[in-house]
Amino acid sequence: MDNQEVSVDIEAQIVNNDDDQTLPFSIFKKANRSVTLKFENVVYTVKVKEAKGWPWQTKDKTEERTILKGLTGIVKPGEILAMLGPSGSGKTSLLTALGGRVSEGKGKLTGTISYNNKPLSKGVKRTTGFVTQDDALYPYLTVTETLVYTALLRLPNSIKRKEKIKQAEAVVTQLGLDRCKDTIIGGPFLRGVSGGERKRVSIGQEILINPSLLFLDEPTSGLDSTTAQRIVSILWELARGGRTVVTTIHQPSSRLFYMFDKLLLLSDGNPVYFGLGSHAMDYFASVGYSPSVERINPSDFLLDIANGVGSDESQRPEALKAALVEVYKTNLLDNVINEVKGHEDLCNLPIGSPCGETKNFGDWSTTWWQQFSVLLKRGLTQRRHDSFSGLKICQILIVSILCGLLWWQTSISRLQDQIGLLFFMSSFWGFFPLFQQIFTFPQERKMLEKERSSGMYRLSAYFMSRVVGDLPMELILPFLFLAITYWMAGLNPKFENFLLTLLVLLVHVLVSGGLGLALGALVMDQKSATTLGSVIMLAFLLAGGYYVRHVPVFISWIRYVSIGYYTYKLLILGQYTESEWYPCGENGKLKCYVGDFEGIKHIGFGSGLVPALALAAMLVGYRFVAYLALMRIGKSKSG
Repeated sequence: MDNQEVSVDIEAQIVNNDDDQTLPFSIFKKANRSVTLKFENVVYTVKVKEAKGWPWQTKDKTEERTILKGLTGIVKPGEILAMLGPSGSGKTSLLTALGGRVSEGKGKLTGTISYNNKPLSKGVKRTTGFVTQDDALYPYLTVTETLVYTALLRLPNSIKRKEKIKQAEAVVTQLGLDRCKDTIIGGPFLRGVSGGERKRVSIGQEILINPSLLFLDEPTSGLDSTTAQRIVSILWELARGGRTVVTTIHQPSSRLFYMFDKLLLLSDGNPVYFGLGSHAMDYFASVGYSPSVERINPSDFLLDIANGVGSDESQRPEALKAALVEVYKTNLLDNVINEVKGHEDLCNLPIGSPCGETKNFGDWSTTWWQQFSVLLKRGLTQRRHDSFSGLKICQILIVSILCGLLWWQTSISRLQDQIGLLFFMSSFWGFFPLFQQIFTFPQERKMLEKERSSGMYRLSAYFMSRVVGDLPMELILPFLFLAITYWMAGLNPKFENFLLTLLVLLVHVLVSGGLGLALGALVMDQKSATTLGSVIMLAFLLAGGYYVRHVPVFISWIRYVSIGYYTYKLLILGQYTESEWYPCGENGKLKCYVGDFEGIKHIGFGSGLVPALALAAMLVGYRFVAYLALMRIGKSKSG
């Protein structure tokens, strides 16, 4: 097909955007600046652990595997580079490396990746869009809410709040999302927008900032041909606005194939073709590799030879792959290197040259307080279905009424029963908030990685918004429980004793929730975190001073790190005094001191200052540990 005919056909497939000029913002306007992306001899190596072969093997074998094997290329403003290759060929690894998102500790990346002949800076990174394959989005936010919150976080303060919202709404319109703008995103078990609409929302999040660089991982994966065509048409139009677009793609239709300016074909991490997409078939024909049939989708043919499947069935796949790599080195590599090196002279021209000017950006687009406010509102909107869940409220109501009935008007005459209720309160409100909070960060890991990698907000703003956003239900539910159970059970009727018990219980809930946050952030796996949390809380429970009163010395230290132990002691101090009387002896005819009661004596009536300080330290300490654990999320080697 003639290149001019292809270009005309593509332009005919894209909606005329003249009307966009009337909108406050157009996604198809020119990029603020142009960026030339170059990569030279990029090698990426990871260490892979092999599973144990037999039960008596004591150590896992670790081998070093090279994912990318010396890749070189260049993508200029206005071009779309499509990276094509079989599964496992290194497409996503290269895209991640080029986008500056290789996680620390995951592997060793060598070679040179430059942006206008400079390393990746924070300024460039914040004007870079990166669309992941799995579309990490909050399921309970609507399409409009998703884009508006993104605009408020990513667009700079030079743009007023109202204008940011208008830009988000303009993106909704221009991406054809008006029909579903008030529909929630949805998830695996939650009905929401379609796959194509999800993908357009993900792209919309990135193009809101009018990026100079746009990376996309499998943007057409799982979509029908018509939807895929619409997605690639949007990318084509964005590139014509002076952006540099890099995308991985698995098996595009022939119609999509000719929309890509450049093509990089990978086979087992090796390059076998880099150049104009329209010249790929001619190149392979010139070196002796032609399809066995006349009319074939070019991408099908290219994937076949990248997999080692040629017209000569007698040739082994490994031999064909090795031959293709050698042919590439002989026929194309020097041309690619010359193109990369030749572009350096252009970039030495004064400002205004094709390389453009690299603008200095501040560390953050918005202030800490703005980030905190937007993240808090977004978090409350996303979690409104869960935080104010009728099921959760009913659960607490049932437990509180059941406790009130079981301990109905116990009074001090049934001291053993009363302290049993106090211990149950410390146990229940240890486990409940722990398991509510332990899933927080594992569930949001993908979103946190995505947004932190793009420099959307400070980690401290996110963390504080999450902590503050959870406070209402963290404090309302235990208050509801105590307001019902306390008076039904006949605990100390003085109002100051009720307030002291409430204060202790609320602090206990916050400390237990903090432990859940810390465990979740440290482990980042829901099953493992749940198991670890159960073991720790059971250990605290057994050492809490109710079940075992004479704990052996070698294990007695557990009580001094037990949340339940300190809470139980403060609850007792909040109910009784050491010199208070209670009926004892046969038929309760005698009077005994509460301080001498066997179940209380080993706890003691000393000062409550030490347990209060211990809980205060845990309140801060667990959250500090959680924050430190989160600092590793979203970090990359390239900035």
